Amino acid sequence: MSSAIVFGPAEEANARSLIDLAIAEDLGTRGDITANATIPAQAPGSVRFVARREGVVAGMPVVALVIARFGLEGGWSCLVEDGTHVERGTTLATLKGPMRAVLGLERTALNFLQRLSGVATLTSRFVAAVSATKAVILDTRKTTPGWRSLEKYAVRCGGGRNHRIGLYDAVLIKDNHLAWLASEGDPIGRSIRMARDSAPNAAFVEVEVDGLDQFDRALECGPDIILLDNLGADVLTEAVRRRDARAPGVLLEASGGVDLTTVASLARSGVDRISVGALTHSAPALDIGLDFDGAK
Repeated sequence: MSSAIVFGPAEEANARSLIDLAIAEDLGTRGDITANATIPAQAPGSVRFVARREGVVAGMPVVALVIARFGLEGGWSCLVEDGTHVERGTTLATLKGPMRAVLGLERTALNFLQRLSGVATLTSRFVAAVSATKAVILDTRKTTPGWRSLEKYAVRCGGGRNHRIGLYDAVLIKDNHLAWLASEGDPIGRSIRMARDSAPNAAFVEVEVDGLDQFDRALECGPDIILLDNLGADVLTEAVRRRDARAPGVLLEASGGVDLTTVASLARSGVDRISVGALTHSAPALDIGLDFDGAK
């Protein structure tokens, strides 16, 4: 597994808290009343996690944590690492244990695996679309509430990169910040100075602009990144030209309504970064199933 997609303490903590909630809402106080009625308590079973569609896998460590909660880690065998592109029909993992327990964890495990693999798969498509350019694909804060660390992990599994994690780690001065400051003049210059003074340890200072006039002022003020919001490829190309001539150390990021039909043209403008909310807010789940191999 690449160091860029290591499943670390933040991801594990996020997973454990969500697993607790997921198990509680699925099993309630009575457990799986269907399995309890139809399958003897210790009857064994063997199953396979199988990809029903081509895609990129993400979430296997989360599945392992779900399985451990049911005490079945001894029967778990993971065959595919996160970040792996798989074809339809690929067996991702196998599991053996009491069939009641296997069925009790099935939906929770698949929900995590399908969701995170869906994010990774969509991300990989955006990454492939810009592969001939220098642009990198980044996520946004448009994540499922409570799932942020896991969804941002899935973006990395798909070859993308993470933008700021939350409001606490980096400065992103957006249109509403500038609107509030506008009455006293020079909102871009003032906001960048204020950010440098107030948050000297921020990962970066970024400012959003919606036109070339704002862009020119931002270049003069020395942010780390300028975000060009909802501007077409021609405007981005001109912004890159001006940046290269006047402030080559400033990174340029494009954002706003980016999809798979437009991302390549935006990347060809020469911008360094493209942030895509759809990676997390619109990724369809990857179809993954649990196939019964027999009572063994």
